[in-house]
Formats: sequence, C-alpha cells, structure tokens
Amino acid sequence: MRAVEERLDTKVVQGWGMTEASPLVALNLHGDADHSSVGKPVADTEIRLVDIDTLEDVPEGEAGEVLVRGPQVMRGYLNNDEANAETLIEGGWLRTGDIAHFGEDGGLRIVDRAKEVIKYKGYQVAPAELESLLLSHPDIADVGVVGAERDGLEIPRAFVVKREGSELGAQELMGWVADRVTPYKKVRAVEFVDAIPKNATGKILRRELAKVPFEG
Repeated sequence: MRAVEERLDTKVVQGWGMTEASPLVALNLHGDADHSSVGKPVADTEIRLVDIDTLEDVPEGEAGEVLVRGPQVMRGYLNNDEANAETLIEGGWLRTGDIAHFGEDGGLRIVDRAKEVIKYKGYQVAPAELESLLLSHPDIADVGVVGAERDGLEIPRAFVVKREGSELGAQELMGWVADRVTPYKKVRAVEFVDAIPKNATGKILRRELAKVPFEG
C-alpha cells in the first residue's frame, strides 16, 4: 500500500466486507487508522468479536470471530436452511468466519480465518499472526503455520524456508518466537522446507502442509 501511494502520489485505503453483507462492513478513512487496519464499521453497522466455540464476547483487545449486524446483512441463503442456521444466529448477527481484533485506534484488524485457527489448551492461535512474526526474522524467506497433534493437543507447527546461507536451527527459532509471544502462542515444532505450497494468488495452501506426516 505504501509503495502504491509513493509511486502514484495518492492515498490508499482499505475496506472490508463479504458478499453476505452487500458487501461493505468496515472502511478505513484517511487518517482514521493505519495501513494495518481495514477501518471502522460503516454507518448503522455493528461488529462484535466472539469466541468461535462459545460465541461469547472476547475480552477487550483480544481477537475473536467477527459478527456483523446491520441493514446490509442478507436475509439468508436461498433454499439452504443448514447454512443459514450456521451463519445467521440469534439477534440478527452474521458469522463471518474471520478472526480479528480492534486496535487502540478503533480500527479492525483481520488476522485469520476461523477454520484455520489452532486451538491450544483452549486458547485460539491464529496461524497468520505467527507467520507475520516469523517473516520478520532476518534468516527466514517464507513460512507457513498449521496445527499438528502431539500428545492429544493441537500445537502450532511452522514450515520454514531459510534464506540462502542461513544456519538457523529449529530450537533457536522456537526460542526466538517464545521471547516475542505469550506462552500459548509459542511455535512448538519447526520443519525446514524448500518452498511453501501456494495457490495462483499467493495464498498458503495450509491443507497441503497439514498433510505432511508429523512424528511429534
């Protein structure tokens, strides 16, 4: 976004929404929040962040699944009662399937999809959040994070592409992450690979990574 602004001498803003919300839910107006935010709810629109299992509101500042309520939310999927029951819940709220948190500036920040969240000891860990942190390491060229089962628990497992010439080790990297996150978000398994599988648009194919055998 910054590169586009500099090259075209203009301002770039983000908006966010989904087809089921016609589609706009939030918009980042000039100077209202930084580039990491998709903005604040548009007019007559409410947003709640809830636990993906209990649907109870998460504490202020924590990430949760985004629920949306407003005049732009659909009445329902045509002839699909099952999908409607899963997506449209009591009170007129729409489950978006996206995980986000509000910043101190009030801007909404999308961090991952609910179906990709790793549940470690009851805590929710967003793979994209760990990937963003890992990519800030000078020895890492690319990374993908998925959940893996170990001793009956789902743990964060990182697939890492090292930069050429790097001698980075798994234990060293896990320690580096541990120094920067709360304990439940720690990466607990690291595998070094030549490339991260992605689709044509650059999205990580987490299903492919999840299929890689894990010996624990």
